[in-house]
Amino acid sequence: MRRKAALFLYSLDYITYVSLWLVHTLIYLCINCLINHTQTCYSGYNVVFISNLQKEIEKQSGYRSSRKRRSEAQYDYEVYHSLEEIQSWMFRMNTTHPNLVDMFSVGKSYEGRPLYVLQLGKKRRLQKKAVWIDCGVHAREWIGPAFCQWFVKEAISSYQYDSVMTRLLNQLNFYIMPVFNVDGYRFSWTTDRFWRKTRSKNHKFHCRGVDANRNWKVKWCDEGASSHPCDDTYCGPFPESEPEVKAVAKFLRKHKKRVEAYISIHAYAQMLLYPYSYKYATIPNFNCVESAAHNAVTALYSAYGVRYRYGPASTTLYVSSGSSIDWAYRNGIPYAFAFELRDTGYFGFLLPESLIKPTCTETMRAVKAIASGLLKKCKTDREKFPYI
Repeated sequence: MRRKAALFLYSLDYITYVSLWLVHTLIYLCINCLINHTQTCYSGYNVVFISNLQKEIEKQSGYRSSRKRRSEAQYDYEVYHSLEEIQSWMFRMNTTHPNLVDMFSVGKSYEGRPLYVLQLGKKRRLQKKAVWIDCGVHAREWIGPAFCQWFVKEAISSYQYDSVMTRLLNQLNFYIMPVFNVDGYRFSWTTDRFWRKTRSKNHKFHCRGVDANRNWKVKWCDEGASSHPCDDTYCGPFPESEPEVKAVAKFLRKHKKRVEAYISIHAYAQMLLYPYSYKYATIPNFNCVESAAHNAVTALYSAYGVRYRYGPASTTLYVSSGSSIDWAYRNGIPYAFAFELRDTGYFGFLLPESLIKPTCTETMRAVKAIASGLLKKCKTDREKFPYI
C-alpha cells in the first residue's frame, strides 16, 4: 500500500510543474511517512527524505539567537546566511581588505537588487588572467553561496601563509559572485525554501521565474529546457531575458580575453561537469579540460575521501540547453566547469550546516587545483574559439 501510494505520486504527468517541496504542503510529509524516511527513486526522480522537514528548514533559516553577524571576526561561515547578511559581509570584506578586495555591481536584478561581485587578487598595474566563480544561480542551493563566502575567507586569511594561494592571488584575479539569483535566493528565505528560478513575471501565466541556467544564448530552449513558464527548467521568453543573466553575460563578454576559467557552483550530485551540456560530443580541448577536472576531483578526494564523478555534462548528468558553461565555452573561455556539490540525495537541498565546513574545505582544494593549472601551459589554441 505504501509503495503503491508513492509510485502514484511520483508517476504524475504534471510532476515537473508542481513543487512537492512547498513547506506547508502535506504531500511531502505524506510521502515521507509512506516510505519510512528512506531515499528511493521513482520515474527518474530522486526523492529526499528527512524525518522532520519543517524543523530542518527552521534550523537553516536562522531560528536561533546566537547568529554571528556583527563583525568579520565574528562572522560564522558554518551557517547559512540571508541575502542581506551576505551583502553586508561583502561590504565589510571590501572595506577591511582594500589591498586584495574590490567590490562592484554588474547590474540589477528583476526586482531591482544590485548584483554584487568581489574582485579578489593582489592589485597590480598589469592586467592579469582571471577566474569567474558564481554561486546561487538556483535559489534553493544554499551551499553555493556558503562556498563563495568560504572561498573569499580562506583566500584572504591564507594569502600570507599558503604559498599556493599567494601565487594564485598574485598572478590571477578572481571574480566572485556569491549570489547570482538574488531575488530567488531571498524568496527561498522568506517564502519557499525550495524555490529554484528567478522571480520575473510572466504576462500570460501566474507562474513566476526563469531557470537562470537555461537562459543563456547557446542552443537556447532546445533539449533539456522547457518552454512552459510553470516548469522549473523554463528557458524564458528569449535568451538573456533575465537581467541577472544579461548582466553577467555582458561582463564576461567584456573581459573574455582575460577570463581563463568560468566556474559555477551548484548542488547536489557530487559531480564536476564541463561542456558540452546540449549535445553528446567531445570538446576540441578535451585533454586539457579533462586533465584539469581529474586533478580537481583528486584534490577534492584528498580532504575527506568524498568521490566526485566528472565528465561532459550531457553524459555525466543530463542534456540541457542554454547553460552557462556552454555559453562561457562558446565565448572563448577555455575552462568552463559546473560543480554539483554534496550530497547525492539523502539531504539534497537541505544539506545540514554541520556539512558546510567539510563541503567547502574539499571544494576549495578542487578550485585551487583548477586555478593552479591555469598558471601552467596546456596546448590549446584560443584562436579556434568559439567552438560551438
